[in-house]
Amino acid sequence: MRFSAEDLLSALLEATPRPTYEAPRDARGLYGLVDHHGHLRYIGLTSSAAETLYKRIHRRHRTGSENTSHYFSAMYNTGRMWRDREDALTKADGDIAKALRNEFVVDHCRAVWLPLPDTADIARLEAEVLALAPDHAIAWNRRRMQAYDEPVDLVDVTLRRLGWGAHELAAIERQRLRFLTAKAGPVANPSPRSAPIRQTRVTPFPKGPFRFFALDVETANNDRGSICQIGVACVRPDNSIETWMTYVDPQVDRWVFTSLHGISARTVRGAPTFAEVLPVLRDALNGATVYQHSGFDRSAVSAACGNGGLPIPQWDWRDSVQVARAAWPELRGNGGHGLASLKQHLGLVFDHHDAGEDARAAAEVVLRAEGVQPVRAQVLVQAGMAPTADEEDFDLIEDASDIVIAAAPEPKVAQIPLDPISHRDAGHHIGTAEITQGNIDNNHIYLRSFFEKFPADAIGGSNRASAAQREIAVDWGGGAVVMTDLDGQKKFFRKRGWIREFFDRNGVRAGDTVSVQEIGSYSYRVVLQRHT
Repeated sequence: MRFSAEDLLSALLEATPRPTYEAPRDARGLYGLVDHHGHLRYIGLTSSAAETLYKRIHRRHRTGSENTSHYFSAMYNTGRMWRDREDALTKADGDIAKALRNEFVVDHCRAVWLPLPDTADIARLEAEVLALAPDHAIAWNRRRMQAYDEPVDLVDVTLRRLGWGAHELAAIERQRLRFLTAKAGPVANPSPRSAPIRQTRVTPFPKGPFRFFALDVETANNDRGSICQIGVACVRPDNSIETWMTYVDPQVDRWVFTSLHGISARTVRGAPTFAEVLPVLRDALNGATVYQHSGFDRSAVSAACGNGGLPIPQWDWRDSVQVARAAWPELRGNGGHGLASLKQHLGLVFDHHDAGEDARAAAEVVLRAEGVQPVRAQVLVQAGMAPTADEEDFDLIEDASDIVIAAAPEPKVAQIPLDPISHRDAGHHIGTAEITQGNIDNNHIYLRSFFEKFPADAIGGSNRASAAQREIAVDWGGGAVVMTDLDGQKKFFRKRGWIREFFDRNGVRAGDTVSVQEIGSYSYRVVLQRHT
């Protein structure tokens, strides 16, 4: 039997995750490990005829040592579940922490698997699948991600199930403190076999108070989550600006935008990872207004969080492009409202495609707009209003090198009634789809009657292994914008998990219609259109 790597990868990506102890005890093949967020993070194989899927997944990855290729053990060697297996003095406490980790994986992690016949060349198939797999699905392979911070609430759930007493709870608390000490600096007499602890220092963030912030990122490649530089402009009450910038090690092998921003793997060597930078930003920007110039920066932060299994920060995002459109409508069709055009029109001085410089420029745009048309600009900012079809322009891409990165839609601040769709909230309408009971049962929306309106390079094949080279951003009124390509055979959005919540949230019934609007380059909005 001939096995296609594309079909095998698609099967792994689309399989329903199951508890590790359900893995087959009498078969071998390919498998994937799923983290506590529900994301596929590792793809592997059973290495010999004597090693079943159950043995490899449930017995090795879950209960094996932390410093070898046992990835559940390695990625959750953290907090109260941490141990140093080489430290004989803490062995008793460490064994209790390890037992907690084993049970945590049973409770909160999952796996997928594909049993294959013994005659199959599993090693070759694994290599072919890994070559096709998206980065996020193999983020654990070869330790390309660091261990997670302790998921405290989930660990507490496991502890309640276990019903441990004071002795065990004291032991894991001691392990938590030892973990924090080890993370902060080298321990005495470290074992040469222990995994190195990354020692980095994130640049201290400026002290406020600040009126608002503007944030900009640069990325290493087409993956929005490959952030390699972050800049934040901090605007004080007197309108002076202090800029904070850090390079970020995206831990990727592909660098395709170095010629655009000048940042390379060598530039970020020794820089903190996104997981190390995010806590600093989360604390500094919590509860504040954060401007971005178009929607890309917000989507990049969300993608980087997704790649690292991190919670997405719920900042009050605003779009300085909309502020500029309100203040200088004469630029529509005459250079547009991208930073390059505004630089010339307003006489701004900054180096484009440097995150710190671009963030400062976005902040200056907001300050200039407040002086030009403060009332109109402020109304747009506070309401989170998107431009109408008459105001919309699609000139944010400023040079040919930028075209490979799609702009995401403006974030919504509040849910807006959908009966009927207002002109204020509507983008450029491209089509309407009638919802069938089959759509509701299977979580999809047919786009057949207007499928040609979508960009060709965002249309892929019939499975995830043949996904398109670009994705579109879909704002559906939920908490986060969805990044997906389109299934060219079935003619619907490939990612469909959000559609169930969209249907439930809006009480969609068979016969209702959905409007799809284009709100920017590679950016769309989906809204329910009721007939009253």
